[in-house]
Amino acid sequence: MTPPLVHPTAVISPEAALAPDVRVGPFAVIDGPVTLGPGCTVGPHAHLCGPLTAGKGNTFAAGAVIGGPPQHTAYAGERTTITIGDSNTFREHVTVNRGMPAGVGPGTGSTIIGDGNLFMAGSHVGHDCRVGNHGVYANSALLAGHVETGDRVFFSGNSAVHQFCRVGRLALISGVSAASLDVPPFWVIREVNRVCGVNVVGLRRAGAAAAEVQAVRRAFRTIYTRGLTIPAALLRIEAEDGGFPAVRELVAFIRASKRGVPGPASYARGAAEAA
Repeated sequence: MTPPLVHPTAVISPEAALAPDVRVGPFAVIDGPVTLGPGCTVGPHAHLCGPLTAGKGNTFAAGAVIGGPPQHTAYAGERTTITIGDSNTFREHVTVNRGMPAGVGPGTGSTIIGDGNLFMAGSHVGHDCRVGNHGVYANSALLAGHVETGDRVFFSGNSAVHQFCRVGRLALISGVSAASLDVPPFWVIREVNRVCGVNVVGLRRAGAAAAEVQAVRRAFRTIYTRGLTIPAALLRIEAEDGGFPAVRELVAFIRASKRGVPGPASYARGAAEAA
């Protein structure tokens, strides 16, 4: 087989396993047991730290540090992992941390990233995160430890999510905004935990039918404008539109929330939906 295409200034650990067509740029460091699948590219000065396993077609741009130890005072050098799927792009100076050891607090031992995500320059994924597929994490978007994100989420620039929060599928967090509560699927968040509408554009791009989009919008209005408690609102939503898969997904997410979701008092009235 043709050996990997490695620049002579790169430093590659003997424990690394690179597919034959992996490209490694100048002064990159691949440290420890790192496995890279076919078609991966490691840019100049990137640093990949094992144990790390990445699938095919991933791009690690200049200065990215992927698989570094968790930024946690209880971490004592234990062996933990990071697993990355296929076709992700980690732009300049992105950082992704391995998990905390299983059994140390809520540590899971691993950080997991799905497929097809774009992490723009300076974004960060903390230890023990579970990242879905085809999300966009804009410049300096920050995920604290143990955050879970669904598919096709959109994090705008300089947004942040508190540790242990979940962000549902097709949710959108506006620029310079933050969430310290769970963000339900399809919701748009601005400022801090302020709900301002439904990600209608994202739903349409994901192939949702017009009737389903309208059902999600009705569910939003029921929660935030009808003067109901969230449990009562969910019962009404199920009775009116429970036949729509997106509505069932929304209701199940809210009911499963441990941190809670923004309630009616968090509605940014008068804000336009992302339509």
